[in-house]
Amino acid sequence: MEIITTHKGTDFDALASLVAATLIYPDAVPVLPKNINANVRAFMSIHKDLFKMLHPREISMDEVTRLIVVDAGSWNRLEGFNALKEKKARGELSIHIWDHHAPGDMDADEVHNERLGAGVTLLVNEFEKRRTILTPMLATLFLIGIYEDTGNLSFPSTTAEDARAVAWLLDRKADLNVAAQFRRQVYGEEQKEVLFTMMQNPKREKVSGYSLSFGSSVIDGHVPNLSVVVNMYLDLESTDAAFGIFYDEDGGKCMIIGRSKSDSLNVGKLMRHLGGGGHPGAGSAQFKSDFFNPDAVIEMITNFIQTQQTSSVRLGDIMSFPVVSVETTDTMEFLGVLLRQKGCTGVPVTDNGKVVGVISRRDFKKIRKDAQLQAPVKAFMTPSVVEIDANRSPLEAARLMIKHDIGRVPVVEDGKMIGIVTRTDVMRYYYDLVPD
Repeated sequence: MEIITTHKGTDFDALASLVAATLIYPDAVPVLPKNINANVRAFMSIHKDLFKMLHPREISMDEVTRLIVVDAGSWNRLEGFNALKEKKARGELSIHIWDHHAPGDMDADEVHNERLGAGVTLLVNEFEKRRTILTPMLATLFLIGIYEDTGNLSFPSTTAEDARAVAWLLDRKADLNVAAQFRRQVYGEEQKEVLFTMMQNPKREKVSGYSLSFGSSVIDGHVPNLSVVVNMYLDLESTDAAFGIFYDEDGGKCMIIGRSKSDSLNVGKLMRHLGGGGHPGAGSAQFKSDFFNPDAVIEMITNFIQTQQTSSVRLGDIMSFPVVSVETTDTMEFLGVLLRQKGCTGVPVTDNGKVVGVISRRDFKKIRKDAQLQAPVKAFMTPSVVEIDANRSPLEAARLMIKHDIGRVPVVEDGKMIGIVTRTDVMRYYYDLVPD
């Protein structure tokens, strides 16, 4: 007997991957976890006659010889399959995995794994190779799965393959109106109460240059769409990342949901360290606990970020140095010669080593009289307090440039300028032109 399953807390990407896998393994029985997202439950309530799915408790584990897992790769993300884990250890089970996360602990016999924005993209690509015929309803479900995990192709984890898969599905009559209807997030009284509790006493930390916010709440049993709550919490806190820590007293378990706006703070990697999983911008983990101790969870998260994020690309890795600069008392004539000799479009202005402004070729062109060439630089400079710490990311530097409409930002460490990051430096980084 062959069965196909996916992770508990099933979202649309997982459901779409599960249904898609039945086309590749037509003899396999699809097994849907009991714990599924509210939007997925609404979809299944309408379409259940089209999808004949069983629950794990309806499966005789002794008869299973092959397990196909989609959108997951770790045993702890599955629901009710401990018996199969033991069968695999005895060499009595074959495992196939179709997943877009980092490899897990399932020791699969066949693995299809690519770092894509959505797991179902893997299977859609396979359909395209096989020239599989899809109904509009299936194309729509697969489209919803891709849109959910890529934020309508807007998340940083989105790839060209995801976009191509969407185009292929639209060509097969995927319905965007239906997709929009079922992707609406459910946010009701339960979610409002949890968010209100989280906002009562948020804990904010500054770790490795990142601003983090932690909100916690005791919940009564399963509360759907906690990820929506954490998304809203992140927007309200306006930090680089936010974490919701939830404790179910009856079930004796703690759940952590994280969201990140920073391109260099990988929440999925963090959650894998805690036994869960996810993507660079979003992830979750869950573990058994006899009591609620959010401070211990916060310490685990901050310790991991301190030890692991140091390997990410920081401005100190891509900035230009040593810095060509001028003093406030230098003349505009001196500046003109410097700009010609160095070929730069602008430089920081310092006063005894402290950055007090910037001056560019555009400023130099404001000179109308020869006498102005002897004027001090400070008379023409743009006073500036826009600077950035060396531990920040290239994305954060780009945001500063956009916000203030500037082409260069001094990089400081312990209050002293150690370099400068320009639009060119940022573009080289984003287009993979930084030397290894």
